Amino acid sequence: MHPAFSVIFFTVASGAGFGLISLLFIADFFKLGGGFSREQLVIGGLMAMGLIVFGLLSSTFHLANPKNAWRAFSRFRTSWLSREGVFAVVFMPLALVYLLSIWFDAPQALRVVSGFLAAVMAWITVFSTGMIYACLKTIRQWNTPLVPANYLALGYASGSLLLLLGAVVAGLDTTPYIAMSALIMAIAAVLKAIYYFWIRSPGLSPTINTATGLTRAKVKLLDTGHTHGTFLTQEFGFQIARQQASLLKIVVFALGFIVPGLMLVWVFNQESGQTAAVVAVLAGIVGAAVERWLFFAEARHVVNLYHGAQRC
Repeated sequence: MHPAFSVIFFTVASGAGFGLISLLFIADFFKLGGGFSREQLVIGGLMAMGLIVFGLLSSTFHLANPKNAWRAFSRFRTSWLSREGVFAVVFMPLALVYLLSIWFDAPQALRVVSGFLAAVMAWITVFSTGMIYACLKTIRQWNTPLVPANYLALGYASGSLLLLLGAVVAGLDTTPYIAMSALIMAIAAVLKAIYYFWIRSPGLSPTINTATGLTRAKVKLLDTGHTHGTFLTQEFGFQIARQQASLLKIVVFALGFIVPGLMLVWVFNQESGQTAAVVAVLAGIVGAAVERWLFFAEARHVVNLYHGAQRC
């Protein structure tokens, strides 16, 4: 698949925003590290919502006609894209009520209920984003429960690093935030490794033989579907060399998990903790962006069989 920058920015930014506000509620509820102040909680929540809004807006640039984006809300019963949009819209007022209840010192019950519901809706929205791709049977690399699991894990990993940075700046006890980030990143790294091993399984790839049902001998396409490039070949025919893909996977693990992990140790040792937290956030987000680019670049649509590919 052709990696679109707008979609990459959308999934990385909104995932980090949803992860941040969910974990912010947990930190607020359990008063981790001594607890953030009222102003710090609101600022963190507004930053999360800013990432979410800008991410959602950027996703419309991938549309041929962005003015038709509203149509994405009309197929809730059958479309995960529609569900994602609806859940994101439901999330917004819940998050605003939560932040307002913090700012105006509303009753604790309202603060807890609105924060919990906002965190749940954030989780559901990120899950729906992953399911947009996981439900596509025409792309084997995406048609797996590992996709929404990875979307959730990477989004929450980015959010946990942002939350850790906030804890360092606020001067809180960073031990619980370091433990939270380490746990989430470890889960994300394991899930990503499993996904990379899974998509390399050749026996699961559709071939011309399985498409035609002729299995006694190797089937070869004598003439491709089109003599010139089309929308299908441009959008679904993107190819990346295996060597380049392997190198980028190393980059994903190095920037997305190893560097932030080392920075967590640095913060724990209280040596230039703020600098280390900033480096962890930047490395984690860049690693997530590279991972998302590779996620699209390695996807092979079955329509490529019609255009000369032996397998997808």
